[in-house]
Amino acid sequence: MLRFYRDVLRLPLHSFHEDEGFAAFELGDIRFNVGRHGDVSGESKDPLRVMPHLGVDDIHAEHARLSAAGVPFIRVPEREHWGGWVATLKDPDGNVLQLLQFPD
Repeated sequence: MLRFYRDVLRLPLHSFHEDEGFAAFELGDIRFNVGRHGDVSGESKDPLRVMPHLGVDDIHAEHARLSAAGVPFIRVPEREHWGGWVATLKDPDGNVLQLLQFPD
């Protein structure tokens, strides 16, 4: 998961604690934490329970880059009724994330 969030999504790594299986990424003024849980394995049983939205400047370029890297999308970029763009993807554990481009 570290490689996916750091290298594929290119989120800035704040800290990584290999012995604890914990990584923290910077998302503006907040931290996005990914950790290992001994009682949880395999694909997420409820991938829509939490759906982080990652703001991007060019959703089409990010969609193309991530698709080329093998990231599975379940919704290609589409314009929303409020003028922004949304695309939906899955991380390696099947958790659902969205790319979000605000209108100009």
